[in-house]
Amino acid sequence: MKIAFLFAGQGAQAVGMGKDFYDNYPLAKVIYDNYPEIKDLCFEGPAETLNQTAYAQKAMLLTSYTIASVLKSNGIEPEYACGLSLGEYSALAFANTWKLDEAIKIITSRGEIMQNALPLGTSKMAAVIGLDRDTILNTIKKVDGICEIANYNCPGQIVITGDNKGVDAAMPLLTEAGAKRVLPLNVSGAFHSSLLIPASKELRKTLDKYSNRKPDYKIVYNVSGKEEEKPLNDLLEAQICHSVYFEDSLKYLKDKGVDTFVEIGPGKTLSGLVRKTLTDVKCYAVTDVESLNKVLEELK
Repeated sequence: MKIAFLFAGQGAQAVGMGKDFYDNYPLAKVIYDNYPEIKDLCFEGPAETLNQTAYAQKAMLLTSYTIASVLKSNGIEPEYACGLSLGEYSALAFANTWKLDEAIKIITSRGEIMQNALPLGTSKMAAVIGLDRDTILNTIKKVDGICEIANYNCPGQIVITGDNKGVDAAMPLLTEAGAKRVLPLNVSGAFHSSLLIPASKELRKTLDKYSNRKPDYKIVYNVSGKEEEKPLNDLLEAQICHSVYFEDSLKYLKDKGVDTFVEIGPGKTLSGLVRKTLTDVKCYAVTDVESLNKVLEELK
C-alpha cells in the first residue's frame, strides 16, 4: 500500500470544522489552543467571516494540519502529499517544510494579499463541464480580454479565470463548442490568473522572510503536476497566478505507485476528483472523527 494525502482547498471550509477532533484528541486540542482566534472562527464562525479569503485560508490550513497530525499519531502517514491551491500550503506545513507558526503567518499573508489583489466585481471564474482541455484552450484564445485556465481538476471539469470581459465572452463560445455546462463560481476574483502577477510578487516578499526545509514527504506541486527540483519559493510565487494541474498530479501519483488516496480537511471535493480521474485505487475523505475511525479500521 502506497498512500498520498490530498489537502483540501479553499471553498471546503465550514463552521464547526475540526471541533470533534478537538473534543476527542488531546493532540488536536493542543494545536488549536495555540491559535485561539482561528480556533473560534473554525468552531463558531460566523460563516460570513470564515468564507472571506483572508480568514478561510488560515482556518483551512490549521484544520487540515490538525487532521493530518491526528492521522499520523495513529500510525497513518503518506509517502506523497499534494494539495489543491491553498491545500498545497497545508501539505507543506504538515511535511514540516516550515514550523506551523511560520506556515500560519505565510498563509495569513497569502489570504490577505489574494483578498485585496483585485477590485471587487472586475474579474471572475467559471467551471466548464464536459469539454476537453485542448478545445477550451483553443476557444478562449479567440476572446478579447483576459481568459485563462485556472484549474485542471479532472477529466471534463476545468475552471476558467480572467477579467469580466474575457470570461463573459468565453462562456457562450464554450457552450457552442460542446460544453455541457458553464457555471459562474462564487469567488471574489480571478484566482490563478495572470491578473495576480503583482500579488505573486507581494507574496514572494513574505515567503522570503522564512527559511524552508526539505519536506518530510514527497510533494507533488500544482504548477506542474509532478515533483519539482526548483526552489520552493519560485514554485509558490508562480502558483498564485498559474494554472493548477490537479488532474495531472493525480495521474502522476498513480504512475508512482500510489494506490490509496486520503483527502484531508472538510468536504469531499478532492476524493470526488480522484474517482473521476483514476480507476483501481482506494480513496477516503477524513472530515470528522467518524470518517477518521473508518480510515483507521481499513488502513491499519
